[in-house]
Amino acid sequence: MAKKVTRQDIEAWPVVSYQEIRSTLQSGDLFLTSGDVFLSNLIQKFSKSPWSHSGIVFRLESLDRMLLLEAVEDGGVRLAPLSKYLSDYEHSQPYPGLCVLARRKGLSPEQVNSLAKFGLDALTRPYDNAEIARIVGRIALGEGRHEDDTAYICSELVQACYQAAGWPFKEDARGFIAPKDIWNDPAVSLLARIL
Repeated sequence: MAKKVTRQDIEAWPVVSYQEIRSTLQSGDLFLTSGDVFLSNLIQKFSKSPWSHSGIVFRLESLDRMLLLEAVEDGGVRLAPLSKYLSDYEHSQPYPGLCVLARRKGLSPEQVNSLAKFGLDALTRPYDNAEIARIVGRIALGEGRHEDDTAYICSELVQACYQAAGWPFKEDARGFIAPKDIWNDPAVSLLARIL
């Protein structure tokens, strides 16, 4: 997108119904949120961005399903129905925040297959709680870099999938990838705000 946005900008975007946009979604599309909970607020504060979470959409035509590949604190790497964010995220309530869908232009079918293979192989890997602490340390102290491991935070999972497809996102100068870095890629364009 390469355009800085604020939470107020996102709130001003019209909400498109999920049913309206669903038929246009493609595997490899990006999902970004601006959450309203404590960890989301911390990520937003330290990254100086409204974005707090990211994932990758996969369309399963044969099952008529849209699944979201993501890394979450309480479950690690998982595939979940994208529609759950809109109606049953927690306690039969929608996600507590704003949700958008975006697309990285130019993905080939081979790259989408690489994204999917890497993502499926990463299922059930743990969430990288220690990495959150290391990121805070890097921001506060300006030291250290990400060390590769098999645990992920959400944006690291997206980055690793796109790296496997040969098209990584540019990392922050401090050595980590945040949802804002995914959003800031010039090849990423907004599809719709859905919540």
